[in-house]
Amino acid sequence: MDKNSVTENSEEQSSNFSNDSNLDTLLSRVVSDVKTYSVQLNSQLKKLSDIGRALSGEKNLNNLLAMIVEHACNFTNADGGTLYLLENNKLHFKIVHNKSQSIHMGEESDIASRFPPIELKESHVSAYVAIHGNPVNIPDVYDSKLFDFTGPKKFDKATNYRSKSMLVIPMKNHEEDIIGVLQLLNAQDIESQKVIPFSPSYEHLTESLASQAAIAVSNVNLIDDIEKLFESFVEVMATAIDEKSPVTGGHIRRVANLTMVMAEVVHNKKEGIFQKFNFTPDKFYELKIAAWMHDIGKVTTPVEVIEKSKKLQTIFDRIQQVDLRLKYAIQKMKMEGLETKISLLEKGESTDTIKNLDSEIQKKIDEVSAIREFVLKCNEPGEFLENEKVERLKEIQLMTFLESDGTETHLLTEDELKNLSIRKGSITEEERQIMKNHAAITLDMLKKIPFTKKLKNIPHFAAAHHECLDGSGYPLGLKEDEIPFEGKLMAVTDVAEALTASDRPYKKAMPLENVYKILRIMAKERQLDHDLVELFINDNIYQMYLDQIATGKEPVN
Repeated sequence: MDKNSVTENSEEQSSNFSNDSNLDTLLSRVVSDVKTYSVQLNSQLKKLSDIGRALSGEKNLNNLLAMIVEHACNFTNADGGTLYLLENNKLHFKIVHNKSQSIHMGEESDIASRFPPIELKESHVSAYVAIHGNPVNIPDVYDSKLFDFTGPKKFDKATNYRSKSMLVIPMKNHEEDIIGVLQLLNAQDIESQKVIPFSPSYEHLTESLASQAAIAVSNVNLIDDIEKLFESFVEVMATAIDEKSPVTGGHIRRVANLTMVMAEVVHNKKEGIFQKFNFTPDKFYELKIAAWMHDIGKVTTPVEVIEKSKKLQTIFDRIQQVDLRLKYAIQKMKMEGLETKISLLEKGESTDTIKNLDSEIQKKIDEVSAIREFVLKCNEPGEFLENEKVERLKEIQLMTFLESDGTETHLLTEDELKNLSIRKGSITEEERQIMKNHAAITLDMLKKIPFTKKLKNIPHFAAAHHECLDGSGYPLGLKEDEIPFEGKLMAVTDVAEALTASDRPYKKAMPLENVYKILRIMAKERQLDHDLVELFINDNIYQMYLDQIATGKEPVN
């Protein structure tokens, strides 16, 4: 082998070694770049997943919208962002955010007056995206001739800002409906912080983010719509029960308002026995719905019982029948007296005999007239009917007169006696039980409603407003701590409303000083919670309630 051959082989081997080395380096770089891209992609996907979880956990719409813009800006390293929601065929500004300009405006600000809604015209980039459902990625808005960027340019001029790169993404929910538009501004290089165009990879990932955001917004709106629907149904039911009878008109609404005023006072107590009773927004809402539904069982209570303003009232006031019967008895006495008088005159009886007859007849007429006046008064409900009056009613019931056909008729029937003998108010014990039964029916009805976890206590709160600490209440006869706190609170407001109401047929509205006396007596007898009664009185809860009504700020609408 000659020397030249050896040299050529050595050079060839060296060249091959160099090529292999370059290929290895290239492959190493490719592998490194792929790994870096994979790590970045996984990181972005993880961020996207984390953002999705965060968005799905937020139930407040304003907070959710702010989170969407903030996460989108951080995700793409954008300097600013704007979120619009599509309402009534217009894009409405909901969030305007810009880091370098320290601008963050949302629903709680005057954003509506500062930024009027955008008409769906293709000349506006966000409107175009909303119409067509396709994203738009613009490297520099000043170089674009596709859309009218008068708005961003005016903003730039006023703030010495420079709007450049823009990414506009449609927000599509799970049904592919466009509910809004997410607009991001001025993507920045992570290292140099210079404004750069939004990369295509960010565009696709941001579309995914916008889709998750749209679903989250739709879910929050759906929950809000369901809650509004539920509240409307509850209020309609409550109003229907109140309007069923003028006697109870407005009672449920007034109790609900009074309850929420008192709950607010309890919540604000920072010391004393009530400092441990804090109402979260969910607890306030649960109590509000319970207050609206506390008398729902009255839908089954007969109107004639609810509206019984007189003791003899059923569908009509039977005092008219009694009065007619007594008037007939008086007229019967007069006729019989006249017939007897004519007979005596025909027989030629003396003047003294005739006078004695007239006196005797008038005495009987006066007696029945007095009975009539007494019965009419007894038909009126009062605070208490004395024993002697009840005994007199029994004596009157035994009295009879003869009908024209000779039938013996009592001045009062057994049922009339029973109703007229009612000691207090206007209803009998049987009617009282019918009235009381509404609490048990309320409990049964509400138990059949599949309330959510946050509203699961509504049946027990609503049905407990007639329970007493001594166990004498209804429908379950609960005692002391067996009664939920919310039920004890509602028991106080329910009694207070009933005593101050001016639309009850069996009583007049009481002045507050008398109401307070009755509440304290009921607390002393362990029918009501003593501490809640004292809170109601000492913190002027009822006056606070009246003040809110006067200023149009009722807590329950």
